Amino acid sequence: MAKNWVIAIGINEYDNLKPLKYAKKDAEAIKAWCEGEGGFDRSGIFLFTEDSPPIPASPPIPTQLTHGRLKRFLQKQFETPLLKSGDNLWFFFAGHGRRYQDKDYLMLPDSDPGNVRETAVSVDYVTERLRRSGADNVVLLLDACRDEDSRGGLGIGEEEHQGVITFYSCTANQQSWEIDELQQGSFTHTLLEGLRRQGEANCATVERLDEYLRRQVEQTNARYGKPRQNPYLKAEPPHKLYFILLEQVATLRDVQPLKYQASLAENRGDLDLAEQLWIRVLGASRGDLDAIEAIKRIALKQSSIPLTRREYVTGSEGNRSSTPKPSQETGLKVFNFEIVGVNAKGEQIKKESKQSQYFAQDLGNGITLEMVAIPGGTFTMGTEDEEIERLVKKFDWEGYRRERPQHEVTIKPFFMGKYPVTQAQWKAIADRTDLKVEKDLEPNPASFKDHPDSDRRPVEQVSWYDAVEFCGRLSKLTGREYRLPSEAEWEYACRAGTTTPFYFGETITGELANYRASETYAGEAKGEYREETTPVGQFPPNAFGLYDMHGNVWEWCADTWHGNYDGAPTDGSAWIENGDDNRSPPRGGSWYNDPYDCRSACRINDYRRDKGNDYDGFRVVCGAGRTL
Repeated sequence: MAKNWVIAIGINEYDNLKPLKYAKKDAEAIKAWCEGEGGFDRSGIFLFTEDSPPIPASPPIPTQLTHGRLKRFLQKQFETPLLKSGDNLWFFFAGHGRRYQDKDYLMLPDSDPGNVRETAVSVDYVTERLRRSGADNVVLLLDACRDEDSRGGLGIGEEEHQGVITFYSCTANQQSWEIDELQQGSFTHTLLEGLRRQGEANCATVERLDEYLRRQVEQTNARYGKPRQNPYLKAEPPHKLYFILLEQVATLRDVQPLKYQASLAENRGDLDLAEQLWIRVLGASRGDLDAIEAIKRIALKQSSIPLTRREYVTGSEGNRSSTPKPSQETGLKVFNFEIVGVNAKGEQIKKESKQSQYFAQDLGNGITLEMVAIPGGTFTMGTEDEEIERLVKKFDWEGYRRERPQHEVTIKPFFMGKYPVTQAQWKAIADRTDLKVEKDLEPNPASFKDHPDSDRRPVEQVSWYDAVEFCGRLSKLTGREYRLPSEAEWEYACRAGTTTPFYFGETITGELANYRASETYAGEAKGEYREETTPVGQFPPNAFGLYDMHGNVWEWCADTWHGNYDGAPTDGSAWIENGDDNRSPPRGGSWYNDPYDCRSACRINDYRRDKGNDYDGFRVVCGAGRTL
């Protein structure tokens, strides 16, 4: 099991700032949890408050902090690595924080707000020293935005710290509240509740602890009449979202995303990182055969890698490179692409280079199906009520109310087709009558097939049942489970981390997608209405590397139709219970549709499962369980 150490700091009394009520109690409560339920290594629990006992040493180390004492402690304690890869070092701070010259600072009892740089301790310095401990996970829990007045620019949280997981108690424009009825800070009270959860509802992973804090802190504040407070997380690199912090309460479900990240790291040749991740899998799932075999396999690979190659994979000071590296051995490849962003007038305001990983599924006769790796995560599905009412009023259509209520959904990693299924890919599978599952398929159903580039155009005129048959045949051919995406998977993949109506931004233009661009959505100019499909991949992709998610053809989803999201699953699965079994929701809009139909959140119920039109296509997904 991984070793856990903690530094807990709680400061009530300040020389130059307003006193706080419960920061000291919060740090003491964190220490008590670490000693008890947390099972932390007792020799690695360090408490700093106004009356905490000295740390046993020769001479004893005083724990009544000043700016100089904290810096000396961090410098001396971690001069040499004391922990190992796979261990966790937690740092909890309850007190005042300040933003100064684009840096985050923690205010100590003797810190001078008029001379922050010289008398406070920067979060940069803290993380730099903690990372010298040797622990692979450095976890910051910063409840450092407590001030009874309007904080103005006092909030911290703008910085990212590479290799560090940071939980902030609130956003930089909010206040972190202390609650008299609880005699604790709202953030710390909720944090401890989350850490104590057991079973399937546990907060063993970074991602789920973040979800719990974001949901419950706001509810706690509302319960006690406090203003909104929204904790948030910064994890660098992003795969640390899946790290297991509490091995003692983790379940096998918690291990799966971590195994997937370990496989990705190994596949791209980042063997040191892959080994660390597999070791974490073993910590939570003792005797896991996948992890044992992977660690053996990595050891063999490492023994054959020249030193210069190892230095390329592992950056300076042990920082893991976040750039995917293609693997000659496993099949996952890397592709480069550019994404763009536009404002409400359709003017380009961003252009950025990206990379994603994929594998190419051979369909025979030189036809391949490219499947892009989609990372897991949590997102907000649907449209907020205020925006729905604005759309209803602007476009005079009640159908927008199908996109409520907004709700959080957690998606496991999966693979998704880089493009909607093309006519060439369709024919390659439809011709294989030996793979038939339930029904015959028309090899060439598309309306737009008499073009020199028709093989690269999406197939259309396919019903939901046709698409399901295609997936079944593809599964038989490959031995892997191919299927239609759930609505939640589709919207998550389309958004690719964005919250705007389109993955491009506030609007869409005819230069960005194929739709009825003669109609406008926001302040953009009218564009060309092409009146037919276009070859896939000619418009800019989203940040996951998926093309044509807006327009070209509607894409069938696996769910049965429901009139809104009341009761919808929150785990990303297809919603098939108590719906209209004769209908399924297509997503994304088409060449025929107006721009508002192409939004990431748009859903319609006009299409029966047994019908296919010249604007109906689909895209396939493959589960995350694929072993490369």
